[in-house]
Amino acid sequence: MEAFFPYFFIIGIIAVIVGLAILGYLHEKKRREAFQRLASDLGFAYRVGKDYGIPTRYNFLNKLSTGSNRYAQNILEGELEGFPLHCFDYHYETYSTDSKGRRQTHHHRFSYFILEMRKSFPELLIYPEGFFSKLGQFIGFDDIDFESIEFSKAFVVKSKDKKFAYDFCHTRMMEYLLKHPDLSLEIEGSCLAMGFGSRLTPEEVEKRLKQMVTLRKLLPEYLFRD
Repeated sequence: MEAFFPYFFIIGIIAVIVGLAILGYLHEKKRREAFQRLASDLGFAYRVGKDYGIPTRYNFLNKLSTGSNRYAQNILEGELEGFPLHCFDYHYETYSTDSKGRRQTHHHRFSYFILEMRKSFPELLIYPEGFFSKLGQFIGFDDIDFESIEFSKAFVVKSKDKKFAYDFCHTRMMEYLLKHPDLSLEIEGSCLAMGFGSRLTPEEVEKRLKQMVTLRKLLPEYLFRD
């Protein structure tokens, strides 16, 4: 019996690997079906497969220009209340070397949203205050402060165009962001973009799509005048 133990052990490991692969496949299948239903409800187009063109098209956005093997999946595209929107699962890879000199691949996956605006704007970054923002201030990348001390403590705001930053972060916008302290925004060119640290559920995606429209509506209309 002891002679067969290594074989049972190997078979057990293979069974676990196969089981995990099946569970992963079923999870992704369920996720795709949920996105298909969401697309149908919203009147959006939906694409499943890997799209390497999206990172190229929007590589001026910081979140979409990091790492290697960059692509979008589960892509939703359409209009909500007249505003063109794109939403997708995003993937990129980074690499490191372990103590034995072996290369390690790290996969990063998260949900990303882009609302297309009819006018181009300077780059503006808004994200929650935290360790990395404190580090950025330490090495000289100071963020823009506002009259609202609460907002300045909660969010880092960076832009070369301070006037645009102040125009964007008006009182109602600051109040909205303080109620939603998990938001990380990037504005550049004609894009209003929002990213998260992980992939969202389809139910959460619908909520965030509507949130993008709310953010756009909060922008002062004088910004869009010629």
